[in-house]
Amino acid sequence: MRYVLSKLHRLACAGLLLLLSAGVAEAGQAAFFEFDYPPRRATFVLQLRDPDKIEHARRILRGEETAAVHVMGKVRAQERPWNEPWHFILAPQSIEFFELAIEVCDASIRYVEQHLDEVGGAFLPGRVWCPWGSRLLREVTPDRHAIRPGGVRRAGSR
Repeated sequence: MRYVLSKLHRLACAGLLLLLSAGVAEAGQAAFFEFDYPPRRATFVLQLRDPDKIEHARRILRGEETAAVHVMGKVRAQERPWNEPWHFILAPQSIEFFELAIEVCDASIRYVEQHLDEVGGAFLPGRVWCPWGSRLLREVTPDRHAIRPGGVRRAGSR
């Protein structure tokens, strides 16, 4: 009986380790990017999970992509520590980069925050937000530290 319980314990531990390592692998695939909307100084962090979109964002930052450089996505009323002080994020699977968009989805970061309860109605129909002048600034870690090209974190940057 003790042998059976020992085996079950080992199997349970192995299963837990597999689950934890799968979660780490999934989290490791996300990339975070900070953007602004001049002339305002506020910044916003978005999370990308799609490898093609992550590479597109990195091409923008390297200056290799000059057409589709503005951010667009669906607003989700949700707080995340990597996007403080805002009470919303862009749903990662909805994020796209664009060159031109219609006026109905344009708004500043602060205006979206102030009118979050109206998103999806006459304001930002379909919850689609496309700040026309959005400008990708840098890739960041979830705690908003800048990442240098090559994946090295800059000490003390915010």
